Amino acid sequence: MTINLDPRVPAGPLADKWENHKFSMRLVNPANKRKFKIIVVGTGLAGASAAASLGELGYEVEVFTFHDSPRRAHSIAAQGGINAAKNYHNDGDSVYRLFYDTIKGGDYRSREANVHRLAELSLNIIDQATAQGVPFAREYGGLLDNRSFGGAQVSRTFYARGQTGQQLLLGAYQALMRQVDRGSVKLHTRTEMLDLVVKDGRAVGIVTRDLVNGAISRHSGHAVVLATGGYANVFFLSTNAKASNATAIWRAHRRGAAFANPAFTQIHPTCIPASDEFQSKLTLMSESLRNDGRIWVPKRAGDNRPPNDIPMAERDYFLERMYPAFGNLVPRDVASRAAKRMVDAGHGVGPLQNGVYLDFANAIDRLGRNTIAERYDNLFQMYERITDEDPYQVPMRIYPAPHYTMGGLWVDYNLMTTIPGLYALGEANFSDHGANRLGASALMQGLADGYFVLPYTIGDYLAEYLNTDPVPTSHEAFGEVEAGVRERVSGYLNTNGTRTVDWFHRELGKIMLEHCGMARTESGLDKALAEIPALHEEFKADVRVLGESESFNQSLERAGRVDDFFELAQVMCLDAKNREESCGGHFREEYQTPEGEALRRDNEFAYVAAWDWTGDPGSPELIKEPLEFENVKLSTRSYK
Repeated sequence: MTINLDPRVPAGPLADKWENHKFSMRLVNPANKRKFKIIVVGTGLAGASAAASLGELGYEVEVFTFHDSPRRAHSIAAQGGINAAKNYHNDGDSVYRLFYDTIKGGDYRSREANVHRLAELSLNIIDQATAQGVPFAREYGGLLDNRSFGGAQVSRTFYARGQTGQQLLLGAYQALMRQVDRGSVKLHTRTEMLDLVVKDGRAVGIVTRDLVNGAISRHSGHAVVLATGGYANVFFLSTNAKASNATAIWRAHRRGAAFANPAFTQIHPTCIPASDEFQSKLTLMSESLRNDGRIWVPKRAGDNRPPNDIPMAERDYFLERMYPAFGNLVPRDVASRAAKRMVDAGHGVGPLQNGVYLDFANAIDRLGRNTIAERYDNLFQMYERITDEDPYQVPMRIYPAPHYTMGGLWVDYNLMTTIPGLYALGEANFSDHGANRLGASALMQGLADGYFVLPYTIGDYLAEYLNTDPVPTSHEAFGEVEAGVRERVSGYLNTNGTRTVDWFHRELGKIMLEHCGMARTESGLDKALAEIPALHEEFKADVRVLGESESFNQSLERAGRVDDFFELAQVMCLDAKNREESCGGHFREEYQTPEGEALRRDNEFAYVAAWDWTGDPGSPELIKEPLEFENVKLSTRSYK
């Protein structure tokens, strides 16, 4: 049955939509909240803040993480900062300007109403986190400090040195553990969701596997919340933690949740370049470094002199040259493509000539080493440990790498997917960033969704099921899903092939990076759509997973995740092929300006591309949600 996409955007002026919507929704009174059970999957910023807030309100909450502690969620890797329109610097910032910068930064491919709400809630997030004790940097007079980030000409990014995500996660973690101590939240660690249970068209529970002893369990609730992050590890090499995966949202997609804009993936410009082809992960250097670092390459192609031996006159500060208004603080997609053009033209630096320089010499001369150390020292230390190069003495080497995914499960204004009772928060949904996410906006969205949106909107759904018990786990709907999970797990173990899971994952990643990475072409995408299914069939027939299911078995964990990546990769390529334009992080080489910039086709593609599962990952059904721009004028992005 074809999905009907109803975004449920409230009527009325943009600035009043969220307040009016909160008043119009049905409420669940405090006594009745205790009658509802909510399942939350994921304990990053979105999941931990949601579980803590729902527990505080009185709901019965079960929260699941495959980590040994919620503190290990990948949110800790978001180092640079979190945006908020506080205008502490009195430099012209406002809620509307943050809204506008986010819409523009996403290349006009996101919903106005969702983005404006995000900008509004940014003010609340900073107050909440400060009250929790998050140690934001402060100015001499005691006010919270700000720094600049890409895609903005104001200073609105709050930060805690180079570990903002970690400090914000600790704040959400302590709020979560307070509810665990009170008994309103039950925490399941080392437990992975392997499938969603749907009954009568609505989400009623999940099936999980204990990663230590292999036990498969059923869990029932009135609603299910997925806050499981993004899917950049489909590329194998990415900045994501190795365990980050798409299984939770992909299993939900297979159960009927539309998957929106899967091709909208972000290549982060500030990553340590790969050192050899056997590397299994890439390390991100925070975008905050672009505040004080200057990016350059030698003007002469093939110049392999040490960077400090290259005179200023022989350096090309290409971002400053190409985009003088924003310079080194252009959005990530713009900076990444510019760096790629430099390397492709033979100006790459480093042993493999696969990077560009990020140089702090000018900033150290201007501000002093102590000031730079106060801002970035932990990042500098991390870089030196990895590369054995001291960035206080020589420039860092950086190059773009897969990082964030703007696509995800389609959600309406209430953050509900196309399956009633199933919600998606943070990077697991598609809602706020369009075709490109501005730096320091991921933390903002995760906390806005968890602390301030879901606690309001979920009550509107639950009110309909007052005095209705959750579906018992003994119901046949749970039995069927569990049987499928057990069959899938045993299938990986019984294949007894010759190649490891990682071998297949790496080969998939090579195809995706080549044909659906920083640049895409129709012919390349056609080639990927031929190669991926063939490699997937080989995976099914020849993967070798050692060990057993009743014990700790990381190879078995990865097998299920990579299996899902194969299916997701096909939809990503189909989405990229269908979108015959360039916008944000989606760059089709056939659609570019004479200057090499993205060329949108608003008349044909100003819509959200939501894909419905048909049973065949190679032929999903496309459903379009038209995007209307009533408050901003569609225009070509310019950062010059």
